[in-house]
Amino acid sequence: MNFQQIEQLIKPDMDETNALIQRSLSSRVSLITEIGNHIVNSGGKRIRPLLVLLVSRALACPLDDAIHLAASIEFIHTSTLLHDDVVDVSDLRRGKPTANVIWGNSAAVLGGDFLYSRTFQLLVHIGNIEALSVLAEIYNQIAEGEMLQLINCHNPDTTYEEYMCVIENKTAKLFEASTVIPAILANASVQERQAMTIYGNKLGLAFQMVDDMMDYVSTAAEMGKNAGDDLSEGKTTLPLIYAIQQASKADADIIRDAIKHGKVDQLERIKQIIEDCGALEYTRDCAKKEAEAARAAIQFLPETDYKKALIALCDQATARKN
Repeated sequence: MNFQQIEQLIKPDMDETNALIQRSLSSRVSLITEIGNHIVNSGGKRIRPLLVLLVSRALACPLDDAIHLAASIEFIHTSTLLHDDVVDVSDLRRGKPTANVIWGNSAAVLGGDFLYSRTFQLLVHIGNIEALSVLAEIYNQIAEGEMLQLINCHNPDTTYEEYMCVIENKTAKLFEASTVIPAILANASVQERQAMTIYGNKLGLAFQMVDDMMDYVSTAAEMGKNAGDDLSEGKTTLPLIYAIQQASKADADIIRDAIKHGKVDQLERIKQIIEDCGALEYTRDCAKKEAEAARAAIQFLPETDYKKALIALCDQATARKN
């Protein structure tokens, strides 16, 4: 099952989610609506709402609750993107100028705040205190992950364990919310909730590992952002951690210097070092192990097209180029 087939499987549910998203972007302040529309409608895959809807169908979660949760998860994700682009001084997102480039940092941050507050209005509509509590805790962990990443910026001595802690919080936790909260809303068993927690978390880790690898193998057109952005921001991601450990001292020093100073003038040389020392294969192998753990977690689910789609997403996460 390819990604287009997965999308088609839940198209009516996603259409309802998109309609709710558009209604919820409305504000008495036109600039807020303009910023929200710019980032929300900029062409993302909506992978997190997709997960919400697939798990909801697999576990028979009430549809209205699923739609509101899917929209709220997308708003949380989008609010973090607006804030991230300010922190990272990014000028390109999904192939388009970032909100901070168009409207300035202050407007981008406040636009993100609006989407974040709208998230909890949508959750109040669901009226499930446990779901609200889980998402509030996870948003807190996302903020911690972003802060940890900021602390580790320009540090070439960042360890594998520190890297994993960052991506666990800043990426995997929102994937986890997308899969465990539908289980809560469906009054699923303890086993089902635990399985959905593991599935979302592991899938999120795999997704982020591949995302970090793409900065050194994909073009700007494929990624929708500038090639070498991670390096220019001083982010020591998994391919760089492995390359520093495995490359010659001279090559490792080139990478270390680039991380320390956010330099991309030797980006092509660094790409070659990463490829030659096997860092790309290592990173993809790590991602595949996480995806396999996600796949294994949901084997007990009844055989439905929704389960097939969730399993197929494990392959999509590690094979993608954008």
